[in-house]
Amino acid sequence: MEINPAVASQSGQLKWINLRSSADPGVSAKNNESSTSGSSRFEEILGGTEADKVPSRVSSSGIGLLWQRVGAVSAGAISGEMTDSAINGAAHTAAEPTEYDDLIQAASSKYGVPVDLIKAVIDTESSFNPNVVSSAGAKGLMQLMDGTAEGLGVSDPFNPAQSIDGGVRYLSYQLKRFNGQENMALAAYNAGPGRVLKLGVSTDEEMFGQLDKLPEETQAYIAKIERARAKYAV
Repeated sequence: MEINPAVASQSGQLKWINLRSSADPGVSAKNNESSTSGSSRFEEILGGTEADKVPSRVSSSGIGLLWQRVGAVSAGAISGEMTDSAINGAAHTAAEPTEYDDLIQAASSKYGVPVDLIKAVIDTESSFNPNVVSSAGAKGLMQLMDGTAEGLGVSDPFNPAQSIDGGVRYLSYQLKRFNGQENMALAAYNAGPGRVLKLGVSTDEEMFGQLDKLPEETQAYIAKIERARAKYAV
């Protein structure tokens, strides 16, 4: 049975916001920093502070053409190699509305994450295939690892409503943690906040100056998100 994210319980969200650890694995990357599972793993994942503020509208840094700027990434990674999930997913035509638009809009309104960013993440993670499983074990539209899904209250990561609500909720935590810096949040979504925090940067621009310190998969991931997002911009 599908769960409507618009009426999902808020208690879980409030419970996790106060957690303070920073050694956080990412959601879907093969280079996750921790192999623990369940609620204890998710306590490591969130690790924000109560002082973090939810951006009312997340704006891009205006850097643009990121895939032309990431010199540290191999040409193959930037030129369009797809993740396991994207290879297995069905091709999506940008001009068409997705069949999950209502769920995406509901999650966007609920967590304050732009619709085009959500669609770009789903496109990059799974090509809108709700049944995909990556070689690392990430599942569903937003490629949630089991421990992350459990902590987010997602009992069925293949359920589109649960996957979108949980994935967008997790992304919103990273946006809060990094003060609305979208590319830092995306790097955290992929590789884990701990890796981003270790860079000691506070803006996307500063992160790009140290991009070679992030895994190549994450460097390519950020570029793929930007390319995909251009398709869904209003």
